[in-house]
Amino acid sequence: MAKVAEREPMQGAQSIDRALSLLSAFTPQHPQQRIADLVAGSGLGQSTVSRMVGAMLSLGFLSHDPRSGLYSLGPEVVNLAAVVLNQSPVHHQARQVAQDLAAELGLGVNVAERAGDRLFYLCNFEGKQAPRASTLIGRGGPLHATALGKSLLLDHDPADVEALLGVEYPRYTNSTITSLSDLLAELDLVRGRGYAVEHEELALRRACLAAPIRDRSGTVVAAMSVSGPLSAMNLTENEDHLAMLLIEQADRISVGLGFTALTA
Repeated sequence: MAKVAEREPMQGAQSIDRALSLLSAFTPQHPQQRIADLVAGSGLGQSTVSRMVGAMLSLGFLSHDPRSGLYSLGPEVVNLAAVVLNQSPVHHQARQVAQDLAAELGLGVNVAERAGDRLFYLCNFEGKQAPRASTLIGRGGPLHATALGKSLLLDHDPADVEALLGVEYPRYTNSTITSLSDLLAELDLVRGRGYAVEHEELALRRACLAAPIRDRSGTVVAAMSVSGPLSAMNLTENEDHLAMLLIEQADRISVGLGFTALTA
């Protein structure tokens, strides 16, 4: 009897793992899937995938388009995502500040935290000069190739950065930082300036400035950025002005999180 009792929780855990693996198959690059796609990607049998998809459909975690036969994530996933965001102190403090700044500048304004060796977008607002067809919220990005990522690394000493990212990094453009030594040198510049610059390092014809956000202990817990096409950012003329506004608003969020060590 004991063996049977032990087997049931193990089978339940296996089912949860399988269900989560199916949900994880839906990505920004592949937001819609067929049953055959889920079978191929998961390695599970078609009957198992069909049964689990049916259960997730009934619970609202998946949606189905009968005309195309494609499945996509359902409204219950959005509901859970909203719960995560709404319980985040950074999101709570930053959302209105970021939205107002995007409206004022007409540029994109983002707020991100670090999640392991990548960044995680908490807020994403587009201005008229920097429109996007889809939201960045919930998506990740590289730390070494973004202004947000550099700001999120400011509290890390060289050994921490190496342990987190290694010594060589993927190249996205000819301007991407690809070595630990170059990244450490860039972080020293960011500390001296108070903000990070990204100039066509992740994507061509785009630029970004970012500043750190700190909690009551003074630890960098997030970062906020202003971004857009090179022509809209016009860093040659606007960098100082944009950096001043960005740092001011990032500091507002830090104060909302309890940080009190701001200096003139």
